[in-house]
Amino acid sequence: MKEAVVFRKNKDMVSRVIDDETILLPIYKSSEEINCIYTLNKIASQVWELIDGKKTLAEINKIILKEFDTTPKEVDKEMTKLLKDLKEAKAIVEKGGQNAKKGKI
Repeated sequence: MKEAVVFRKNKDMVSRVIDDETILLPIYKSSEEINCIYTLNKIASQVWELIDGKKTLAEINKIILKEFDTTPKEVDKEMTKLLKDLKEAKAIVEKGGQNAKKGKI
């Protein structure tokens, strides 16, 4: 995991917290286009909240280690998987990365 990387949330993804779970829903033009809803557990929800376009992955990792009873190895493993899933769902975009549009990020 590249610790200096910064992600921001995709503006075309809305989120709501219900009973300690965060629900992510892509915004589409019509309801026929909606084919999935994503749910995040408590730790993944916290990571989602910390993704703000300013904090690096190292900073987020450090906060998660302080707030939850886990090991650095486990956090690294879970963060890698979560970030991969969020990127595939187009829920996050690397700030200044390949997906960044000139002047938009």
